[in-house]
Amino acid sequence: MNQLRQVKDVFSEVSVADGAGVQLSRVIGTAQINMLDPFLLLDAFGSDKPQDYIAGFPPHPHRGFETVTYILAGKMRHQDSAGNQGVIEAGGVQWMTAGKGIIHSEMPEQEDGLLAGFQLWVNLPKSHKMTEPAYQEKARDEISVETRQGLSITVIAGQTQNGTKGVIDNPFVDPIYWDVQQQPDILFSETITAGHNGFIYVYDGDIQVVGSGQTVSKGQIAVLTDGNAIEIKAQSAAKYLLIAGKPLNEPIARGGPFVMNTREEINQAFVDYQMGRFGT
Repeated sequence: MNQLRQVKDVFSEVSVADGAGVQLSRVIGTAQINMLDPFLLLDAFGSDKPQDYIAGFPPHPHRGFETVTYILAGKMRHQDSAGNQGVIEAGGVQWMTAGKGIIHSEMPEQEDGLLAGFQLWVNLPKSHKMTEPAYQEKARDEISVETRQGLSITVIAGQTQNGTKGVIDNPFVDPIYWDVQQQPDILFSETITAGHNGFIYVYDGDIQVVGSGQTVSKGQIAVLTDGNAIEIKAQSAAKYLLIAGKPLNEPIARGGPFVMNTREEINQAFVDYQMGRFGT
């Protein structure tokens, strides 16, 4: 028997500047919602004003988690200390495993026009925090899109109840990462693994989770209760991310761009970075 997930909490995004002054909306990683295990941070960016994004994210280190960059519009070039580089274009996704350490940059590959997308941070279990860095990078035409009446679901990770599979493999938290576009008065019904933490981030329009009376609007995140299914109605043409994953339930220690299990491991990460041991 299905147990429908409900809305547990709703929070609004917070405007911040990061990198070299890039204007962002922080969704997870705020005073209201610091994290939702295994998800450490979610940023949304979107502007057609070059001054909001042109400075990008110059070289910076990461250790102990994964970054997921999903581009809706524009282009972003990435380079790292191991010699990897490429361009993420509109509709593409990069799932980067920082592992034991990488120094990378993310710079807009454009001087004007709209740049929009999201970056999600996903924690790694203690057993894999010091793994070798790795990339899963997929272009728009490699990502499956499931269409239903009044619905479009871009399946980046996980599998829908109709069998559409995502292109990203993550055995640690078994995530779903879906970009849903929904017309008003259409019911979106799906299964979500019970016990996984889940949320909805609305980036256009307004929705309601069936059974919850509260409207979730553009710029808001709805943290979901547990259950094995969800039903969503759009009150207007809506676009939103539906994301869920298995919690790791491990201690977390943070130090800027490093996420480990203990403060000692964070201190060691800073030492290793200063000694030039990242990306080698």
